[in-house]
Order: sequence, then C-alpha cells, then structure tokens
Amino acid sequence: MNFRKSSALLVVGCSMVLGAVSVKAQANNDDLKKKTDTWIAGLNITDQAKAQKVETAIVTHLAAVRDWHNSHPVTQNPGGINPATGNALSNMDWQVIYCSQQPKSVHENLMSVLNAELTPAQVEQVLDDYTIGKVAFTLKGYESIVPNLTETERAEILKNLKQAREQAIDYKSIKEISAIFEIYKTKCEQYLNSNGRNWHQMFKAYVDKVKAEKAAKQKKQ
Repeated sequence: MNFRKSSALLVVGCSMVLGAVSVKAQANNDDLKKKTDTWIAGLNITDQAKAQKVETAIVTHLAAVRDWHNSHPVTQNPGGINPATGNALSNMDWQVIYCSQQPKSVHENLMSVLNAELTPAQVEQVLDDYTIGKVAFTLKGYESIVPNLTETERAEILKNLKQAREQAIDYKSIKEISAIFEIYKTKCEQYLNSNGRNWHQMFKAYVDKVKAEKAAKQKKQ
C-alpha cells in the first residue's frame, strides 16, 4: 500500500471515529434534555422565558457533572486510609473525592438560577428530582426506627438530609449520591446518640420487629 492510500485510509478512519464520538455525545446531551424536560414539566412554570432559563441551567449543570465524572475515573485505587475512621479508602471513596474537586462554580451557577427563578418549594422539587426523593425516603426510615421521634429530633434529621441533598446533586451516579447521604446519615445517628438515644439498639429493635412481622405473615399463609 502506498503512502497516499494509507494516509487516505487513516483520514477516513479518524473521521469515522470522530463522527461516532460526536453522535454519542449528542445522544448523551439529548438524554440530559429529556430528563430536564420531565423535571421542568413537573414544576408547572407558566412563564416560558423563566422555564427556559431553568432548563438551560439544569442541562448545563448535569453536563458539567457528567463530564467531570467521566474525565476523572478511578482506574486504580491510589490506596490510603480515611483519617476519621482508619478504614482503607475504597474505589467509591476515591470517586467521591475526585468528583468533590470540581469547580464550586458548577454548583453555584445552578443554585443562583434556581433561587432567582423558582419558589423555594420548586427549588426543593428540583433537588428531589436530582436525588430521586432520598430526603423523604430516608426521613420516613428514621420515623419508623426511632420510637416517638420528637419534633426537635425530626428537624435536626431533616436539616442534615437537606444538606446531603444539595451536596449530592453534584455527583453523577446513584451510588455516589447514596455515598453523600451516608455521610449525613452518620451525622443524624451521632446526633441521636449524643441526645439520649441509642442508635444501634433502636435499629436492632426495628429489624427484629420487621423480621417477626414477616415470619408471622408467612405463618398465616
């Protein structure tokens, strides 16, 4: 094969690869827009200009989070320990660390638009969409596990879960989002322990109760 033919084939090959990458990137962006369109529809915004601003901000944020995540993969665990626990850092720990290093402006730009264009209730709805309703789901768990949960305890737990939610929107995968919530669930449990509760005892009692109810139900069948 002469030089001209090999060069031509190389150009064609590169063009095909770049074309495939471009198509995939466009498909990924279309997926983000479809997701955002669903979220926007649920907000019932009557002002179309406002809706467009919010949609642009969300799509831009989702794309930035995705791109940072994809460009910082954990291909090999660097090792090390968590200084707070002494446990070895897992791949997920490192993924959370890498993703936490994205520019603060990614988060701030989104929140500034949401807070300017939406009501507080609508902002919360968007954050719930990002995190698949984990605040309400997790709070319900605490309400089931902690006997006679007081309003003060509930308020503190809810505060922690809402902090988790806003932080978690800057992570791409559900596993990463769950990892952020775990940080704040630990804070909730530490709060309960330091205010006269015994989390491990309450959790064990709840698990035993669920098992007993399940066994009784199966016995009746």
